[in-house]
Amino acid sequence: MPDSSSSVMPLPDNGNKYDLNFARWVYKNVNGGDKLSMCMQCGMCSGSCPIGTEMDHGPRKLFMMIRAGMKDAVLSSNTMYNCTSCYRCVVRCPRGVPVTYILQDLGRVAVQAGYAEAKKTDNARFAKAFNWSTRAFGRTDERLFTLKYYLSFGIVTAIKKAMANMPIALGLLKTKRMHFGAPHRIKGTKDLRAILDKARAIEKSKQGF
Repeated sequence: MPDSSSSVMPLPDNGNKYDLNFARWVYKNVNGGDKLSMCMQCGMCSGSCPIGTEMDHGPRKLFMMIRAGMKDAVLSSNTMYNCTSCYRCVVRCPRGVPVTYILQDLGRVAVQAGYAEAKKTDNARFAKAFNWSTRAFGRTDERLFTLKYYLSFGIVTAIKKAMANMPIALGLLKTKRMHFGAPHRIKGTKDLRAILDKARAIEKSKQGF
């Protein structure tokens, strides 16, 4: 794991397609990046991935792109957001490289660095709606959380998605997995928001961008 107590280097940006400083940055600042140098390009991760065909670059190729310093190509990739976190790659890697952790943290870096591809993915939209519900109520309100997620695609798409998933919603209501009325809130939501704000401030203080 990277040393969280050390200062974070700024994300390199020299305008070149290949920048080995990016590889060094990943090794030092991305969760699991210090193990990336152990990758021997055997392809076990990509071959084991159940959704690898949906990725523009499999994990094996993406790791080689990191080594080559292809920052923009890596952080514009959809690989990180198609990962389902099944951990098959982690379990099967003969060198013990924490593939899933690296992909997850690269996704975080891409979002925070402002890459449009990262911000418009379904995963990013879903995460924002989930975080909003957690911050507002201290829990997930399935109705409002889902509505906010659908609306991130626009009103027309939101209506289509809502209609398509109406049978699921009715099933949840029937089994009392979803309720009518005001959202359920935990006690101390104000305190929870203060904790989340503090955690965010600490995270920002350790970031290089």
